[in-house]
Amino acid sequence: MRVYSATDVGQKRKMNQDYVFVSDGPVGNLPNLFVVADGMGGHNAGDYASSHAVQRLVDEIREDADFNPIKVIRHAIETANTEIIEQAQKDEHLRGMGTTIVVTTIVGHYAYVANVGDSRLYVIQDRIHQVTKDHSLVQEMVRMGELKAEDAKNHPDKNIITRALGAERTVDIDFFDLKLEPLCTILMCSDGLSNMVEDSKMEEIILNPNADITEKGETLVREANLNGGKDNIAIVLIEPFTNEVEKC
Repeated sequence: MRVYSATDVGQKRKMNQDYVFVSDGPVGNLPNLFVVADGMGGHNAGDYASSHAVQRLVDEIREDADFNPIKVIRHAIETANTEIIEQAQKDEHLRGMGTTIVVTTIVGHYAYVANVGDSRLYVIQDRIHQVTKDHSLVQEMVRMGELKAEDAKNHPDKNIITRALGAERTVDIDFFDLKLEPLCTILMCSDGLSNMVEDSKMEEIILNPNADITEKGETLVREANLNGGKDNIAIVLIEPFTNEVEKC
């Protein structure tokens, strides 16, 4: 397995509210674990929400005795959601905070994926395929036929999300499981990448046969910044069936 991860503050923000966790080795009963979170909230609340939620999730996974990856991830996300709500109630400076989250673990030739919010997971084989579905107002409008997909990118409400950790006592989580092909690449990212770089450009960068995983990751971040870097950028790239691990 080969892995690259990075976060970048972008060109417009003063604080980085994105957070990533990567482990190609076991975390509790999971054989590996990869997480991207994009926090929201004033001052340091978004930064706290993303980092604290991921740390709580990882701690829960380490302690969970279950071997079913979906059950382990579900329980950890629910616990992290409760933690964010309780911390916000204790500290007025953290009121209204929340975070998106996308999580995956790779077991054999299968990836088990969970997401809440609009951080994404893609699989790139011969082409790019978005596995997760954005929990955002604009994407809900697209799914209901009220808005054309090509108009969603520049819609004024595109940053309004409909699900997040910290929003409700009961968190609604989407789960996906998919079989991975031998030469595939997994891309996890916050909307700081997906809003700044077209899927077709991400596909082009990741399928470049002359670049290694580090070069591909650095190019994705650079491309987002060149296109305006309007938000923090978080990415995790995974090549599941190789042996070298690189982390940034």
